[in-house]
Amino acid sequence: MRHRIHQLLGGVVPGLLLAGCTTVPLQPAATMPPAALPPVVRFEAVGWETLPGWSEDDLTQAWPALLASCSAPRMPPAWGEFCRAASQVQPRNGVAQRALLVSKLRAWRVVTDSQDTKRETRDTALITGYYEPVLKGSRKRGGAFQTPLYAVPDDLVSVELGDLYPALKGERIRGRLQGKRITPYPERAQLVDGKVLAGREIAWVDSAIDAFFLQIQGSGRVTLADGSTLRVAFADVNGHPYRAIGRYLVERGELTVEQATAPGLRQWLAEHPERQTEVFNSNPSVVFFREEKLGDASVGPRGALAVPLTAGRSLAIDPRQLPLGAPFFLATSHPSTGAPLQRLMLAQDTGGAIRGALRADLFWGLGAEAGDAAGRMRQDGLLWLLWPANQPLPTPEQEAR
Repeated sequence: MRHRIHQLLGGVVPGLLLAGCTTVPLQPAATMPPAALPPVVRFEAVGWETLPGWSEDDLTQAWPALLASCSAPRMPPAWGEFCRAASQVQPRNGVAQRALLVSKLRAWRVVTDSQDTKRETRDTALITGYYEPVLKGSRKRGGAFQTPLYAVPDDLVSVELGDLYPALKGERIRGRLQGKRITPYPERAQLVDGKVLAGREIAWVDSAIDAFFLQIQGSGRVTLADGSTLRVAFADVNGHPYRAIGRYLVERGELTVEQATAPGLRQWLAEHPERQTEVFNSNPSVVFFREEKLGDASVGPRGALAVPLTAGRSLAIDPRQLPLGAPFFLATSHPSTGAPLQRLMLAQDTGGAIRGALRADLFWGLGAEAGDAAGRMRQDGLLWLLWPANQPLPTPEQEAR
């Protein structure tokens, strides 16, 4: 799952929303200020007793997710000994689970140090949420089912720049071949009439709003008219930058920053059907899907670690800064009640707007209730990495540059 509900606001906190879109005139090269260096992530060793709520967390609820991480092919060898021991612990024995974690792992507080003259250290992370939506649809267009969900088009070309230039490892461009040149793939406004993507429809759904939000979440389920259900998962994008519709509406005075939550945006779009196409087209990025068999309906969608996500226990992180698959302890608050939310989490996913070590996205699960919590979540939080005591700490890519 690659696209998240917080992207509606561009992945920025409210106080930075308007400042982040200020246009700065180009300056001559000689007078351009040097680019600000990104903060450096650092892990500080702490005692288990310093983790708020650690002793109260019901670890049995997280254990299936932990074992799923252990089963992932991408888990590094450093986890071998721990995972073998974890597989022998009874799934309902929280006491044994806690004892294993404390004996085999160490807790490290995640902090960042700025590289400017202030040398500020930060540990407060922005925690947002995402979920798996359920849409109504049909295999064929007709009646209320007029909005298509598309598979990856045959002419979309993806190039891994790191294969050509090692310094660009992890960077990718997308486009299509025209003669011997790769040109940009059409943006959303150029694809809206369906001509370019004709024949690539996976299903047709009854709500353009739901279809747009599905692209933000990255995966979901479609209940078909015949009663069956299919799952659609993120497959690729058209290569254009994501632009948040929340920011678009705030800039035009249609909504305040406080109103530009997922529920607020849905309400505005429903009340202004004549402007939906305009607002959607303000984001040139388009997500393409692949169809997956649903199988066990209780199992969540697969994340970037290629294991099913667990509601309330799976976390999306920036894999350049934090190790994918690892357990983390999270201390934040519930978006609706403000009550403490302190629990063991597993880093099993990534997201397009999840950038930096102090940034994470909590998977809330399936359906409307999960969607409401995810759409409202934009909380401060603290993160602790849990790492094998006898293994060297992971090295973030940023520190290697």
